[in-house]
Amino acid sequence: MKISELAQVAQCTVETVRYYEKEGLLSAPARTPANYRSYGDAHVERLRFIRNCRALDMTHEEIRTLLGLMDQPASDCGGVNRLLDEHIAHVDVRIAELCQLKQELNELRQRCQREQAVDACGILQGLASMETEPRHERNTHLG
Repeated sequence: MKISELAQVAQCTVETVRYYEKEGLLSAPARTPANYRSYGDAHVERLRFIRNCRALDMTHEEIRTLLGLMDQPASDCGGVNRLLDEHIAHVDVRIAELCQLKQELNELRQRCQREQAVDACGILQGLASMETEPRHERNTHLG
């Protein structure tokens, strides 16, 4: 099948297919005599797998690792379990960070309870007077 057909079957764009090929997540297809890419069912399955991993917010490196493990079907799934456990831990950290962010935004929102002139807006005043926090090291794969 052509690249546009693969993209349609996998519900993504042609650019996404090309990007995953460039990143080494999707193997290069065979070429037709006219030098068009020719994709098969294995490409469809792999692209769907990649897209499902991305939907779970996995990084390309995590996906690359999982694909490598998939390519060794006789080995045990301990590596898969460890990767998923680490990813869950990253999600837990991100959830905690988002909860903290929500709390800070709610506190800021409480500074302005009624319509008033912008120059008296407690939210804007709060944003202007907040101490800039030093950038903290994140413990997730998001960096």
